[in-house]
Amino acid sequence: MIDVVALGEVMLRFDPGEGRIRTARTFQVWEGGGEYNVVRGLRRCFGRRSAVVTALADNAVGRLVEDLILQGGVDTSLIRWVPDDGIGRTARNGLNFVERGYGVRGALGVSDRAHTAVSQLRKGDVDWDAIFSGGVRWFHTGGIFAGLSDTTVDVADEAMAAARRHGVTVSYDPNHRPSLWAGRGGADAAREVDLRLARHADVVVGALGLVGRRPGDRRITAEEVPEALAEAAGRAPAATVLATTLREVPSAGVNDWSSAAWSAETGFVTGPEMPALHVLDRIGSGDAFAAGLIHGLLDGAGLERALAYGTAHGALTMTTPGDVSMATLAEVEALLAGGTAHVRR
Repeated sequence: MIDVVALGEVMLRFDPGEGRIRTARTFQVWEGGGEYNVVRGLRRCFGRRSAVVTALADNAVGRLVEDLILQGGVDTSLIRWVPDDGIGRTARNGLNFVERGYGVRGALGVSDRAHTAVSQLRKGDVDWDAIFSGGVRWFHTGGIFAGLSDTTVDVADEAMAAARRHGVTVSYDPNHRPSLWAGRGGADAAREVDLRLARHADVVVGALGLVGRRPGDRRITAEEVPEALAEAAGRAPAATVLATTLREVPSAGVNDWSSAAWSAETGFVTGPEMPALHVLDRIGSGDAFAAGLIHGLLDGAGLERALAYGTAHGALTMTTPGDVSMATLAEVEALLAGGTAHVRR
């Protein structure tokens, strides 16, 4: 039985390590994707049985992505395989080139994901009632998947509505990517999609993405976070929990890291503060935060403890390369208990 299902694209990530994309001669390869990273973290760190609904072109690259997903322990039975035409004319697999950044040079992502198999999913392609009638407890998707094409928002809407019909808890992450909306209405169109989908959500992760006239148009200070979450709550009327990471970036390798959340039951709470956190690779840390938060909420640990799980898991994910978490639950709990970086033998 599967506990958590995510809907999203899984791409092949090419990582030049300490170098630059434009001068690289070798890349390390990972799998990654905003929604997938959440269930990958829930499976590998927190032991939650998880699956991903996605689509891949059926060729050697798609099978490599599948193999990487299998290594992460995520169920692949819900992957939709699309016939390969030999050169990717009709459907292909997404690629994502990512520099980690260093010092004053920030991280850089260059995605190659147009016309992918998953971006061509349409309403009716997936039997959501069959998926959610099997005991699934949580469903997660986000603005990255919804922004892939003009049809994926309808798929996300259909999936979220079906999950709610079956009593499955639904989470949504606005997770805005400007590159997905270039030439397609920009941030204004992205905001319309977020408001359409957030109405289905019980939990909104990255809730500050709902604040302001459009995504990214307003910088929110720490003092403004309670008011901003209240504004977000007004835009996601069914949500009982809204959560966000809080990050200041003195340099690519040193971040001040924390979190905050609101619920109808507890009101506003804050997560552990981790100033001057040393960062190896920040990509995927927000998804790791979501995984820890979801684990805590599924466990009935209370919002403050769930927020702490998310904050610690996100912090540990930034200490390793790649999108996906390599942390263990023991490491998360040790960090929350005040653990240090001393050698363990």
